[in-house]
Amino acid sequence: MEKKAVRVAYGEALVRLGAKNDKVVVLDADLAQATMTKDFKAAYPDRFYDCGIAEADMVDIAAGMSTMGLIPFCSTFAVFAGRSYDQIRNGVCYPHFNVKFGFSHAGITLGEDGGSHQAIEDLALMRVLPGMTVFAPSDANECYQCVEAAAKIDGPVYIRTARLPSPIYDERPFEVGKGQVLRDGKDCVIMTCGIMLEHALEAVEVLKAQGKDPALLNFHTLKPFDDALALAYAQKTGNVFTVEEHSVIGGLGDAVAAALCGKGCFSFEKIGINDIFGQSGKPADLLVEYGLSGKQIGERILARL
Repeated sequence: MEKKAVRVAYGEALVRLGAKNDKVVVLDADLAQATMTKDFKAAYPDRFYDCGIAEADMVDIAAGMSTMGLIPFCSTFAVFAGRSYDQIRNGVCYPHFNVKFGFSHAGITLGEDGGSHQAIEDLALMRVLPGMTVFAPSDANECYQCVEAAAKIDGPVYIRTARLPSPIYDERPFEVGKGQVLRDGKDCVIMTCGIMLEHALEAVEVLKAQGKDPALLNFHTLKPFDDALALAYAQKTGNVFTVEEHSVIGGLGDAVAAALCGKGCFSFEKIGINDIFGQSGKPADLLVEYGLSGKQIGERILARL
């Protein structure tokens, strides 16, 4: 299966968007080669702004641009969401300005850069901000859809992208705030987001090999969240598992927990990063270290069932 990094698709999507909408501008914090905004810089140099290693300044500049009718996309590493958080909160979300954030290299699959650069808290930070739409695309096609949708939304948007190449799946129908049923099933439901879809699909095969019938849901939008779909499959299967390359605190698992709270009695387990920082290593080795390979996820669910 063909693979492409979601961050590469993000850069391509910005170029496509720039061709259709001359209000789109792109800002980066000295990481254009990594976030792939270099593609937009090459295509539209007069609409690209390298703000240097000054993430807070970048966000404030973008906020000002948005008041002039422009649609700014800010890009840096996801771990630096914390460095500019005051500006994102008070300079963009509080006045509900039309600024988009495409932050890359999220999760432990960043790899050898280690725990200091592996953002495992960014979704939690962004989900809690009033008025912020939060996307975690699973592949290149979904990233194209998220960027297009972000430009149409009136208000702040966060798009989480990853460093590593991941499989490109057939394009699926996309609607902001709506999850997707990738596989129906009756024994349990796996709910996932972002590039963990690849490993959730492997877990499904592990379960099927043992005679289980798992459902699989993908959530490209973590806020607003599709509470109704999550609840429907929790009620149908009775066994809920969330899988994410993020802390089990504040991410997909907590979005699902909030959707299910008080709505019934379910077996529920969050599979992700368990209140610990990442570490340096090969991405595949780190997934195994944190129990996030497809085989490990499948075996963990089997043990619970």
